Amino acid sequence: MPATSPPLLPLATWWWCLVLLLPPQPQALTQLQPNPEKASPAGQAFPHLSLDGSPLSHLVLDSRSGQLYVGAVNHLYHLSPDLQVLSSSQTGPKLDSAECLPPIVPKDCSTARLTPNTNKILLLEEGLASAGSEVGARSLIVCGTLFQGICEKRSLGNVSEVLYQTSNPVDTQYVAANAPRVSTVGVVLNQKGVGLMLVGRGYTSKGPSDIPPITTRRLAPSSSPARQAFSQDEELGKLVVGSYSEYNNNFISAHHHGDHVYFLFSRRDMWHRKEYRTYVSRLCAGDRSFYSYVEVPLECSGGYNLAQGATLAKHQGRPALFVAMAAGQASTPTATGRSALCVYEMSELDAALQRAQELCYTEGGRGRTGHEEAYIEYEVSSKCLRLPKDSLKKYPCGGEHTPSPIASAVPLSATPSLTRETQLTAVTTTTEAGHTIALLGDKNGWLHKVFLQPDTTGTLYLSVIVDQDSPVNADLLLDQSGQNVYVLTDSKVSKVAVSQCEQQPDCQSCLSVRDPYCGWCVLEGRCSRRMECSREGQANHWLWSFHPANQPANQCVTVQSVEPAIQSREEETQVSLVVSQLPTLSEEESLSCSFGTLVPQPAVVTGTTITCQSPLPELLPPSPPGSDHMSLRVSVMFRDVTISSSDIIFYDCRAVGRLNTTSSCMACVGSVWPCNWCVLDGLCTHNNNSCPKQHTIHNSLEQQLEPRGPDSCPFVWALQSSPLVPMDFLSPLTLLGRNLDVLQGEELYTCVVVVVGEEFKLNATLKKDPETKVTTFTCSVHQFQYPLKQLEYSAPIYLQRGSHRIDSAPNLRLQLYDCSVGQSDCSQCRGVSSGYGCVWCGGETPGCVYNLSCTSSPGPADTCPSPQITQIQPVSGPVEGGVLITIRGSNLGMQYQDIQGGVTVAGVSCLPQSHGYLISTRIVCELQPSKQETEGPVIVTVRDSEPGQSLQTFTYQDPQLTGVVPDKGPVSGGTSLTVQGTRLLTGQRKDLTAYVGQQPCYIVEEVNGTHLVCRTSPSNQTAELTVRVLFGKAERSVPGQVFHYMEDPVITKAFPAESFYEGGRRIKVSGRSLYVVQQPMITVWVEPKENTPMRRRRNNQLVLNSTVSTQEHCKVVSSSEMTCLTPRVTPDTKVMGVWFELDNVKVSFESVAGKTFSYYPNPELFPLNRDDPDTPYRFKPGGVIAVEGKDLTRAMTRGEVVARLGDQECEVKTLDSTRLYCEPPEKQPASLGNNNLPSLRVVMGKLNIDLGTVQYDTDGLSPVPLAAQVGLAAGAAVAVLVVLVVILMYRRKSKRALRDYQKVLVQLETLEINVGDQCRKEFTDLMTEMMDLSSDVGGPGIPLLDYKTYAERVFFPGQRGAPLSQDLDLPESRRQTVEQGLGQLKSLLNNKLFLIRFIHTLEAQQNFSQRDRGYVASLLTMALHDQLEYFTDVMKTLLGDLVQQYVAKNPKLMLRRTETVVEKMLTNWMSICLYSFLKEVAGEPLYMLYRAIKYQVDKGPVDAVTGKAKRTLNDSHLLREDIDYCSITLVVKSGVDVQPCPVKVLDTDTITQVKDKILDQIYKGAPFSQRPAADSLDLEWRSGQAGHLTLSDDDVTAVVQGRWKKLNTLQHYKVPDGATVALIPGSAAVMGIPQVYQTGEKIPVLEGEEGLRLWHLVKSSEEPEIPKHSSMRERERAKAIPEIYLTRLLSMKGTLQKFVDDVFVAILNTKRPPPIAVRFFFDFLDDMAEKHGIDDPDTVHIWKTNSLPLRFWVNILKNPQFVFDVQVTDSVDAVLSVIAQTFIDSCTTSEHKVGRDSPVNKLLYAREIPRYKQLVERYYSDIHSAASGCYQEMNSTLTELSGSFASEMNSLVALHELYKYINKYYDQIITSLEEDSAGQKMQLAYRLQQVAALVENKVTDL
Repeated sequence: MPATSPPLLPLATWWWCLVLLLPPQPQALTQLQPNPEKASPAGQAFPHLSLDGSPLSHLVLDSRSGQLYVGAVNHLYHLSPDLQVLSSSQTGPKLDSAECLPPIVPKDCSTARLTPNTNKILLLEEGLASAGSEVGARSLIVCGTLFQGICEKRSLGNVSEVLYQTSNPVDTQYVAANAPRVSTVGVVLNQKGVGLMLVGRGYTSKGPSDIPPITTRRLAPSSSPARQAFSQDEELGKLVVGSYSEYNNNFISAHHHGDHVYFLFSRRDMWHRKEYRTYVSRLCAGDRSFYSYVEVPLECSGGYNLAQGATLAKHQGRPALFVAMAAGQASTPTATGRSALCVYEMSELDAALQRAQELCYTEGGRGRTGHEEAYIEYEVSSKCLRLPKDSLKKYPCGGEHTPSPIASAVPLSATPSLTRETQLTAVTTTTEAGHTIALLGDKNGWLHKVFLQPDTTGTLYLSVIVDQDSPVNADLLLDQSGQNVYVLTDSKVSKVAVSQCEQQPDCQSCLSVRDPYCGWCVLEGRCSRRMECSREGQANHWLWSFHPANQPANQCVTVQSVEPAIQSREEETQVSLVVSQLPTLSEEESLSCSFGTLVPQPAVVTGTTITCQSPLPELLPPSPPGSDHMSLRVSVMFRDVTISSSDIIFYDCRAVGRLNTTSSCMACVGSVWPCNWCVLDGLCTHNNNSCPKQHTIHNSLEQQLEPRGPDSCPFVWALQSSPLVPMDFLSPLTLLGRNLDVLQGEELYTCVVVVVGEEFKLNATLKKDPETKVTTFTCSVHQFQYPLKQLEYSAPIYLQRGSHRIDSAPNLRLQLYDCSVGQSDCSQCRGVSSGYGCVWCGGETPGCVYNLSCTSSPGPADTCPSPQITQIQPVSGPVEGGVLITIRGSNLGMQYQDIQGGVTVAGVSCLPQSHGYLISTRIVCELQPSKQETEGPVIVTVRDSEPGQSLQTFTYQDPQLTGVVPDKGPVSGGTSLTVQGTRLLTGQRKDLTAYVGQQPCYIVEEVNGTHLVCRTSPSNQTAELTVRVLFGKAERSVPGQVFHYMEDPVITKAFPAESFYEGGRRIKVSGRSLYVVQQPMITVWVEPKENTPMRRRRNNQLVLNSTVSTQEHCKVVSSSEMTCLTPRVTPDTKVMGVWFELDNVKVSFESVAGKTFSYYPNPELFPLNRDDPDTPYRFKPGGVIAVEGKDLTRAMTRGEVVARLGDQECEVKTLDSTRLYCEPPEKQPASLGNNNLPSLRVVMGKLNIDLGTVQYDTDGLSPVPLAAQVGLAAGAAVAVLVVLVVILMYRRKSKRALRDYQKVLVQLETLEINVGDQCRKEFTDLMTEMMDLSSDVGGPGIPLLDYKTYAERVFFPGQRGAPLSQDLDLPESRRQTVEQGLGQLKSLLNNKLFLIRFIHTLEAQQNFSQRDRGYVASLLTMALHDQLEYFTDVMKTLLGDLVQQYVAKNPKLMLRRTETVVEKMLTNWMSICLYSFLKEVAGEPLYMLYRAIKYQVDKGPVDAVTGKAKRTLNDSHLLREDIDYCSITLVVKSGVDVQPCPVKVLDTDTITQVKDKILDQIYKGAPFSQRPAADSLDLEWRSGQAGHLTLSDDDVTAVVQGRWKKLNTLQHYKVPDGATVALIPGSAAVMGIPQVYQTGEKIPVLEGEEGLRLWHLVKSSEEPEIPKHSSMRERERAKAIPEIYLTRLLSMKGTLQKFVDDVFVAILNTKRPPPIAVRFFFDFLDDMAEKHGIDDPDTVHIWKTNSLPLRFWVNILKNPQFVFDVQVTDSVDAVLSVIAQTFIDSCTTSEHKVGRDSPVNKLLYAREIPRYKQLVERYYSDIHSAASGCYQEMNSTLTELSGSFASEMNSLVALHELYKYINKYYDQIITSLEEDSAGQKMQLAYRLQQVAALVENKVTDL
C-alpha cells in the first residue's frame, strides 16, 4: 500500500501551518494468502470435441501412439491426441430384442425392434506371439448391448474396419450385459501366449439369465480343441453363483496388477446386514478354475459405501487403489451427493485377502476370537476347512481341494482423503516430483485437483469446470506426457491441462496459486514444473509453489534494502542492494542492474549485497507533472531475466520551489528531501555549496548548519492594520515582515491584493525596528470594490520585491465587506457586528452603510422605528396556553435580548423562544395561560421603542369534548374514531394530538370546530380507556364516556367461494366479535393479466406488484354474522387475492375457507323470445316461465336469484346451469315502465337483466270467428267439432301434468330442506367424533397392516394358511437337495422364455381352473418379488399377448375380469406398487371413511341376526321398522386404579353388541387383532356393593314366543342410563353372534336350541320376498320405500359425503404427481392402443378403468381389512358396497341415466356421479398429457421395492407350490419347451428335468 501523506508540518510561528505534499512511496507487492480451494473462471476454455452418441461410455488411450478411442451409443470414434476425428463407425441401431437370442429372425421374435447399441467394453489387445510365429496385430476389442452383448475386434488404425465378428453367435459368446444400465468391465491378460479377457458383468432380467458375474473369455479362436473367440469354454474359469439375481454385482473397474487380477464392485451384503457395500475381489492371473477367488469389503469412514470410480496407481512409490466412494441412499444402490476419496494400499489389501484365504483354508473361517472372519459366498456348496497350516503357502492360488469362493467378513478400512458434497464419479492420479496428485471428476462436470500427503490426507487446491451439469465418466486418462488429462462427459471429450504454470507471469503469482506442479525457476524467470527448470536441484533456484500446511511457504527472491533509497536526480552515486535467497552462480556468471528502461549496468556481488552505478542525470526520465520526485524501478538481472527488483526515488529540489509559489523558501527548506534555498538567487538546490551568490538557508534536516529551516526564510507574517476593509472607502494597509535584512539592493516593494482574479498593486514603504528586527510595510490607500452580492469577500494579499515574491503566511488575507448587502431594515443593519462599523443612514434613501460613508442628513440613526407585525399564526389558542405563536414582520429587534419580555398576546405575556428568533423578521413565543377566554392583538415592544401592534386578533379559547363515536374497536386498532366537541380548531393542526388511554390516535382528516377524526393504534390488551385530545399542552377528555378496546374479530367461515365479474354476490361470513368493527370491507386485489406478479407473504398479507384493489362495504348482522357483496372486477384482470378488512385486522378468504376465491365470467340469460326479442312472450297462467341461459349455477344458487315480472315477484323454482324456471302470479302484473306489458327482469348480484315482455293468454279457448262459422259447410262442422274435442282433452291433460310437475317440485324441495337439516345435525355430531379420531390418526392412530399381511390378504384373499405364512415342510434328509432344486427352478423362472411358455401351457389345460390361475399368479409374484423389474417385463409381454387376443374379438372386454394368470399378476403388481401410496396418501381418508361409516351405523339400531341397520346407504340392508330406542351411557370399569370410561350404547343393543362397543372405546386406535374377542369376555352389571349380574345374549330369562327366541338386550335387563358395568374374563362359552373378520365369512346363527329361531329387532318373516310372478303393480308397491326410509338413506349419504369426497379426491387427485406405477402402466396401455391401431378413446378409457380403479381401488374400497387391521361387519360392508359401486359408475364411459326403475343405490349418488366422472376424466387426461419417459424412474422404483420387501416373501414355499403345478402338468410343459427352437438352444427342457430330479427324485431322461 502507498504510504499516507504526513500531517501538516509546523512552520515559523504558532499560528499557521504550511501544507507540504509528500511524494508517493513505491507500492509494495501484495502477499496473497494461499486459498485452500480455488475455482477456475466459468468461461475458461479447453480443447474439446462434441460427439454424437450421448452418453459417451468409454475412453481408451493407446500408449504407443497417444491416440484415443471413444465408445458411445451407436457410435465408435478414433481421435488424435489433439482431439481430431481420425475415423469413426456407426454400430447401431439394429433389429434386436433382449428377449431373443441372435441371430434375430423377425418372425421368430415378435419383440424385435430397432435397438440402440450402447458400448459396454472398449479394450486394447496387444499382439501376442504364438509358438513359431510372429507377433500378431494389435486390435480394439468392442462389446455392446446388442445381440446379448457379443464382442468384435476392430482395427486400431480405422475403427470402421472389423477384424473379427461372429455371424452366428452361440450362447457361450454372450459377453456384455444387454441392458445399458447394467455394468460390464473387462481386463486383457496374456497367459502363456494365449490372450484372455476376464469380464465382470451385472445381472440382467432379460435374455440368458445364467451367465456368471465373472467369466474368462479367449480372445482368439482355436482349432484344437475347436473354440471360438470370446467364448466361455469349460476349461476357462468362471465364478459359480447359486442365485444370479441375489448377487447382482455392480462392477466399477477391473485391474491387472502383478500376478493377480482385481475386480471392484458393489452389491448387497447377503451375509451380514443386507446393506449395500463395496468389495474388491482377487484372482490369480493364471487360475483358470477360479480356485483362488477371494473378496474383501472396503470401508470408507463416514458411511461412504458405494464405489463410483477407481484407479490403480502409486503413492509414495507404493501401489495403491484410489477409489471415489459415495454414500448410499437408505439401503439402496442409489448414490447420494455425499462422496469421498479413499486410498487403500495394495499391500494392505493383499494382506486382508490372504488372511481371509488362510482362515478359510486352515481355521474353518474363524479368527483368534472365535468369530467368523471368512466364509463361503455366492450360495455354493463349499465351506471353510481346517487344512494344514502351510496350505496357503503351498497353494497360493488354491486347488481342487481348497474352499472357494472365499469372502472376508472383516472389511479393509480407510479414512477419507477428501470429502465432497457433490457426487464424485471418476479418479485418476499422477506423481509429480515425488508427490501424488489426484484428479477427481464429479457429477456436475467439475474436475478437482487434490494434493495427497504421505499419510493420504488430501488438500483440494483447484477446481475446474469442464462440462456444466454433465457427469464426468469414470474413464479419466492422462496423456503420454502426463501434462494433460482427457475428460469424458455425456457428449464431449475435453483435454484439460493438469497445471497452468506457464500462465503465471511473475514469482508472486506463481507461488500464490499453490499448485504442486508449479514453482518459480529463478534464473529463467518463469513459472514451471520442477523437471523443466535446469538448475532445480540447487538451492534457491526452483521455489515450490505448493507448501503443505505444516511447512512454511517459500518466498520469492526479494530486495530487502536499497542504499541510498532516495537521491537527487542531479547527481550520480553508487547504489547497494541487499537481496535475500539469492541463487548461487558459477564464477563465470555475473549479475547486472537495470534502472527502469535504461541499459543494464554490470553489478558487483558481495555475499547478499549487489552494488551498481546510478544512471547519469540527463538519462533519467522527467518527474510526473505536479510532482517533485519520481520513483524508478531498479532490477537485478541475470542475462535478460529479472531476478528481483525494488524502487529508488530521485527527487528534484528545483521542482519543490516551483510547485510552492506562495512560500517557495519555506517549502524548500521544510521539504522531506534534503533541499536548500539560495536566498539571493531564489533557487532551491540539493547541494549546500551550489548557490551562485553564496547566501544559503539550509534544510531543517541539517542539524549542524545555520541558518536552517523555514524560520530563517524572509517572509511576511501578518497584517498590522485591521483585515476588515469596507467597500468604496479609502483604507490604509500595513504588513509585518521578518528576516528581510538578508535581501540586499534597492529594489522597490509592492503590496499586491487579488480581488476576484484581478490584481491591485499598491506601492509600499518600509520601516525597520532594530530591536525586534520586524519590518513594517505601509501600502498606499485604495478604494476597493467587488461585484459579488455578498456581505464579505476574502482577498489574498502578499508582498513583492521587484519581480520576486516574498514568502507569506497562507492565511494572510483582507476581509472586504459591503454593509448594504442583506440588511433591509434598521434592526438588521444595527444587528451587524460592531466591528464592521455599519449604521442605518436616514434621509430620502435610507439604507445600511459604513459609518464614515453616512454624510446625508440627519445622519446615522440612533434608534430604529417601531416594530411592524404582518402575520401571526395561529390566531387562537387554549386558555392554558402552551402552544407556540409565530409572529412575522420587520424591525423586530436586533438581537433576541431586545424582545425578551416585550411580547404580549391578547394582553397576556408570551415567552419568546431563542431557537425560533430571526433578527428583525420573526419571533416565536410560547403562549402563556389566560384566566378566561379573551381576544386581542399581538403587541411587540423592542427595548425603549414604540410598541408595534398586529392587525389580526388572537383568541383565547376553551375547547370542550362532548362525545366519541364509536365507543368500541378491536385491539389491533384501525378504528376510525370521531371525537365531537366545540372549538376543536384551537391552535394549529400540528398542536393537536389525540390519545386513547396512552395509545396515540392518529388524526386522519382536516379538523373543524366540532369534529375531529382519528384512527386508533393497536393495544396490547383489552381495556376501557379515556379518549384525550391535547391542544398544545392543554388536555381535554371526553367526560363520562370511555372507548372499549375489545378482542379482535375472528372469521371462522365464509361462503360461497365464487362470484362473477359483475359482483354483488352475497358472501355470508361467520365468526366472533364481528360487531366490534363499524365499517368492515371486502377487498379484491387484481392485476392486469399480462403482468406477472412478484409475491411474498408477510403477516398473512399479500404484497403484489402492479396490483389495484376494489372494495365493497360489508354489513354486520350480529356479533357472529355479517354479509358482504363481492366487488366488481373487469374481465381483463386476474384476481390475486380476496381479503376481509376489519379495521386493522386483515383476513384472507383462503385462510378461512381453505380454498381460493374464484371469479368467473358473468352468467348469460337469453331473451324469452330469442328469435324476435321485441315480440312479447306468450304465457299461459298456471305454468312456469322457462328462461334459457349459460353458466347460471357456476357462481350462483337458486336462493340468490330474484326474478320480477312487472311489479310482482316471479318465484324462482328451479335453477340449473342452462335453465331458470320461475312461477309468475296467476294474474298478469302491472308494468313498471312505459310499456303496457310487464317485462321479466332477473337480478343476480349486480346483474339486472331485462329478458323481454310477457303477455298472458286467457283461460278460455279462442272462439272460432263468426265469419268462418258462416262460411263453413255443414259437412265441415262435424270435423271442426272433433278437432275441438281433441284439443280440449289435450289441453286438460297438459294442465294436469304441469300442475303435477309443479307439485312434485315443491315436495322435492321440502324433502330436500328436511333432509338437509337432518344431515347438518348428523354431520355436526359426526365431525365432533371425528375430531378425536383425527388427533389419533396424527399419531399412531391408523392401524395399517404390515406389508407381509397386506400382501397375504391381497394375493390370497379369503385363504387361511397362505404360502406367506407357511414354512417349507420337508424331511431334513431331503431339505438340502430340494432347496437346491428349487434354486435351479428359480433360475429357470428367471428365463423369460421358460416362464412365458410355462404360463401359456398351464392356461391351455382344461382343468386349470380360474382359482388355479389366480393362485399361480400370486405364487409367481412371491417367487419373483426380489426381481420386480423382470416380473414387470414378463407381465408386459403377457399383456401384449392378451391385447392381441382381444383386438381380434372385442377389445373393450379386456381386463374386465380376472380370467388369466396375467390379470391376477397385474392385480398383485398394482398392489405392490401402490402400497406406499396407500400408506402416505390414500390411507388416512380411507380410514376416516371407514370410521365415519362405523360411527354412523353404530349410532342407530343394527339387527344382530340379519345385519340390517337403520343408518345405511344400502336399501337392501335398511331396517325398515320403526324401532323405539334411546341412547344410554354406561360407565365401564376396567381395573382398580383405572379411571372409569364412559361408553355410549343403545338400549336395544344385544350384549355382544355392547361388548363390541365397549372394546371399540377402550381399544380406540389399537389394531383389531390385538384386542380380546368379545366372546372371551363377560359383561357384568354392577349395582351397589353386592349387586353383580352377568349379562349375556341368551340365558334363562330370554323371551320365547312360539318358535321364536329373542336375543337379550340392555332393554331386556332394564339397565338404566349411567349404569356401571365391567368386562371380566369369560367363565364359560356364552352363545353370541360371531364376530366378522372379513366380509363373507359370517354365517348368521338362526337356529337356537330345540329348533327355536333367534331374532333381535325384526323377525325374518316380517320382510317377505317379492313373488317372482306377481303383477307389476304389486312389485312396484313392494319395491316402494316410504318417504321416512328414503330420508334415512339421504341423511346417511349427506353425513358421509365429505368423507366419500375426500377418498375419491385422494385417489384421483392430479395436484400431486400420480403414482409412478399408474403413469407407467397407462403409458403402456396407450402404447398398446397405438401399436394395434385402436383410436377409440373409450376403449383405452375402459382398459385403464379395468386395470386400476376396478382392479385395485374397488377391491380396497370394499375391503378395508386388506389395508387396515380392523373388523368389517355386514352392516359396514353394505355401506362400502354402495360407495364402491358409485366409484365403478364414475369410471364408466357410458352416460349415467337414472329413471323410476333405477335402484335406489344409484339414485342416491345420481347428482354426484357426473362430478366424479369429471375427476376420473381429468385424472386420465392429465396423466396422458404429462411428459412420458417414466420408464427409467419406474425401473428404479421397482429395484427399490424389490430390495425393500423381498425378505418378507417366502420364496422357497412359493417355488415349492409352483412345482406342484409343474408336476401336475409335467409332460405338457416338457413337450411345449421341446417344441420351441429357442428353448432347445437354451436346453430349457433339460434344465427342468434336472429340477424334477432334485425336487422329487423324478426319473428323467438325464
